[in-house]
Amino acid sequence: MINKIKNNSWKNTFSSLKDWRLLRIGLLGFSSGLPLLLVFGTLSFWLREAGIERSTIGFISWIALAYAIKVLWAPLVDQFHLPFLYNNLGRRRSWLFFTQVLIIIGLIGMAFTDPKEQLAQAIWLALLVSFSSATQDIAVDAYRIEIADKRLQGMMAGFYTTGYRLAMFVASAGALWIAAFFDINESTYEQKPWMMAYICMAIFMMIGVLTTLFSPEPEEEILESGKKINGQGELFIRLTKWFVKAIIKPFSDFFSRYGYLAILILCLIATYRVSDIVLGVMSNVFYKDIGFTKDEIALVSKGFGIYMTILGALLGGLAVYRFGVMKILLLGAILASGTNLLFSLLAYSGNDFWLLVLVVGADNLSAGIASAAFVTYLSALTNISFSATQYALFSSIMLLLPKLLGGFSGVAVDQFGYEWFFILSAIIGIPVFFLIIVAWHKCDVELPKKANSISF
Repeated sequence: MINKIKNNSWKNTFSSLKDWRLLRIGLLGFSSGLPLLLVFGTLSFWLREAGIERSTIGFISWIALAYAIKVLWAPLVDQFHLPFLYNNLGRRRSWLFFTQVLIIIGLIGMAFTDPKEQLAQAIWLALLVSFSSATQDIAVDAYRIEIADKRLQGMMAGFYTTGYRLAMFVASAGALWIAAFFDINESTYEQKPWMMAYICMAIFMMIGVLTTLFSPEPEEEILESGKKINGQGELFIRLTKWFVKAIIKPFSDFFSRYGYLAILILCLIATYRVSDIVLGVMSNVFYKDIGFTKDEIALVSKGFGIYMTILGALLGGLAVYRFGVMKILLLGAILASGTNLLFSLLAYSGNDFWLLVLVVGADNLSAGIASAAFVTYLSALTNISFSATQYALFSSIMLLLPKLLGGFSGVAVDQFGYEWFFILSAIIGIPVFFLIIVAWHKCDVELPKKANSISF
């Protein structure tokens, strides 16, 4: 009887892969992941090739802050109904379609804008893409949660993440390869290669548009009063209630559980990724400045690098399971800072392809290990009653300070040079070591001990 149940269980598990909702959410994940690097890493490379100053590129990276603060306008996506589109597509799909169209418009606009001559226009268009993309993420997350029950959410998240990561590869390595294909002479700057790359990226966004148009709208939530959420009435009251529920209660719960140590934990969250994010703002600019071609960067940094990140994440997950969260969290922080010193070595050595392979491989492997440990740590901190909200808030805190500091990375390079910039990016990660050690001893979040270690 037991074997029959198990067989049925596995049979049902594999049968769920036939659910078309998984494919839909995977395609929407692709639509979510595509714009991010087109206004961050890939854009930085384009700007540097166009002769834009490093300091300016650093400040332009603040465009990506939209992803860190999107929680601020999330209630509007819930409560406000878009005229005309709502009646034809429904609450979730109307926002999906609207933001996807705006992203396409923004990418096409960027394609036909030469930042060398029209930098301000390029920035405004990138802002349009960034905020539209962040808003699309809100709508996709809501759609994913509402389209299926809790039983399927794990697989939905897996398909979403797969689509997201694939899109990031297309937007980085893919965009660079397209630009390289149309670039006759890399020693001189031309807009055409980048125009073709961004037009292709806009075409790829049609995957999300078509998925939205041919997907069903989830059933609208019913309030306790029995009325549908329709965005009508006292919007201010609704937003206030949302703020209390989404921000105040999760934070008050967190502080009630950890007391004064909550400040320590939040400082750790806010600074854990500062070393690699600050470096990341200038990484593509650095590769360009020391003479690597678009093909080389696409192959090593965006191709090989992604595989090493995945390997690092797998190793990190296994290490966390074997040795515990805090040990690997500390290891990840040390590796993240330490590998920044390898970039300093590359800056000293100059254009060395195999050293680039070594540096990128080590950096992405360490990033994968650190990410696996950090995601586990954040997950352990959340209260199951506020899991989604608290995790989202922690994620925003995690990105805000590093991205703000990253805006000054170009100024730092101009002031100190690449070698010392990378050394400084390693040094600013050192305080994180001590925060982890203190948190480890004061508020360990390790999993419960094994049963045989418990004394009665």
